[in-house]
Amino acid sequence: MTHEEITRRDFFKRAAAAGLAAYGLAELDGLPEAEAAAPPTIVVASKKSPAQLVRAAVDGMGGMKKFVKPGNTVVLKPNIAWARKPEQAANTNPEVVAEVIRLCKAAGAREVKVIDHFIDGPDAAVLKMSGIGPAAEAAGARVISARSQAMYQRVNVRGGKVLKSADVLRDLMRADVWINLPIAKVHGSTKVTLACKNLMGVVWDRGAWHQSASLDQCIADFAAQFRPHLIILDGVRTLLSNGPKGPGKVASPGVVVAGIDPLAVDAYGVTLLGLKPQEVGHIKLGFASGVGEMRLDRIKVKHV
Repeated sequence: MTHEEITRRDFFKRAAAAGLAAYGLAELDGLPEAEAAAPPTIVVASKKSPAQLVRAAVDGMGGMKKFVKPGNTVVLKPNIAWARKPEQAANTNPEVVAEVIRLCKAAGAREVKVIDHFIDGPDAAVLKMSGIGPAAEAAGARVISARSQAMYQRVNVRGGKVLKSADVLRDLMRADVWINLPIAKVHGSTKVTLACKNLMGVVWDRGAWHQSASLDQCIADFAAQFRPHLIILDGVRTLLSNGPKGPGKVASPGVVVAGIDPLAVDAYGVTLLGLKPQEVGHIKLGFASGVGEMRLDRIKVKHV
């Protein structure tokens, strides 16, 4: 068996364990069975600075040491697709990204990589304008633009109804821990881009998803198999029109949402955009496929 086959097997094993734990079917990182069996929990932090919001949300989930162990390699997947300034709310807030890096380092991470498949260019301009490049480097992370197809590996999508395979970032599959860091904003093709939609940035051929029988089903298919260890949703600012790039109308909810159930995070996230979970195709399809919990009355929300 090759190293990459072993890596991929372990990646899926970890991802499956995280997904099962969210529904009380297995333990994750030593969670007591009683806690694992509780309803999906998200933590909503508000009325603080961006860095303080991140710390409060992560602390509410049990702290970063619950997810990151000494010596781990951690991959962070923010949205860094666009040559837009932070106040335009097209990319993840750089202060949010930097604080997550610092928390991972404090938990003992050996290396933290910040990765996205940029759309605008050149890379240096995107990183500078978004603020993520200098913020991430100052916090001690390596920032990677995933523009080369050689950085991806073909993986079968088990049980995919529309999406049968995808070329997925090797760095993601080799990581000990990966954290999804989306920003909450609207999207012209899928209504919103939150945790599940942000995963399109770890695949090579996003155009194939757009040209498929159902973009929303592709997102749901992928989210069912590729589950981050932790999701931290940036709701410091939200883009309410002309998404995903803008410029458009920007609101300032001033919140950060953390959780391990991608649909629970997204279900709450859509409310920041003035929508309901059932109005978003990939959220409904993901719920039907067992990705997570979209019913707001079934989600335990902890405000901090």
